[in-house]
Amino acid sequence: MPVAIQAGLWGLLSGSALLIGAAIGWFVPMKQRVIAAIMAFGAGVLISALSFELMDEAWERSGFVPVAGGFLGGSLIYTIANKVLAARGAKHRKRADGSLRGGKGGNNGGALALGALLDGIPESIVIGVSLIGGAEIALVAVIAVFLSNTPEGLSSSAGMKAEGRGVGFVFALWTGIAAIAGLSSWFGYVALAGANPAIVSAVKATAAGAILTMIVDTMVPEAFDGTPDYAGIISVSGFLAAFVLSKMA
Repeated sequence: MPVAIQAGLWGLLSGSALLIGAAIGWFVPMKQRVIAAIMAFGAGVLISALSFELMDEAWERSGFVPVAGGFLGGSLIYTIANKVLAARGAKHRKRADGSLRGGKGGNNGGALALGALLDGIPESIVIGVSLIGGAEIALVAVIAVFLSNTPEGLSSSAGMKAEGRGVGFVFALWTGIAAIAGLSSWFGYVALAGANPAIVSAVKATAAGAILTMIVDTMVPEAFDGTPDYAGIISVSGFLAAFVLSKMA
């Protein structure tokens, strides 16, 4: 199977967690603490993945300038886009109990879906880029993205259900977003397969900056809110699990 297709399928797999979360949010209400614990664990896994799968590899390829520029640039781009979406109702798109705090207007579910795209595109591109040069898939990154997508799909579908959206609309929307995740992963591989190593490093660092900003802005607050006494140790467990997995791969 062509590597580009593999990249797309891995991205689609990670994006499918949005559908799983949406199904849980629609049909099987879960306790806030359980979803928050998943989010805390996923945050630890993501931090490990961006540290060792992205930043460390980017540094080894190209050094300080492209890595630092990409890292700060990714954070800035995400911050600006996230601020715009937060004002439209997507501030708490990873809310563990599915509530819509701090939103404006009556279409918060749509804003939450746009927020999922904002979070998911850089993550998916990273999955595709990890296959460049005949490398093995960054399994840690796939797991990390999967774990972060599940509670996001849950909270957003719960929000749209509260708005009175139909089940067909909600799941068609999340299927489309999962497909975009697959396309983003495919694009990440195709667009950068023959690129200069410095450009690849800059892209990885940009994605890492965006992902770390997303973790701090959206995942950590909600994880702590749901499991205030255990969020730290759960996140550390996620980091350690991902670290061990990356070393064994």
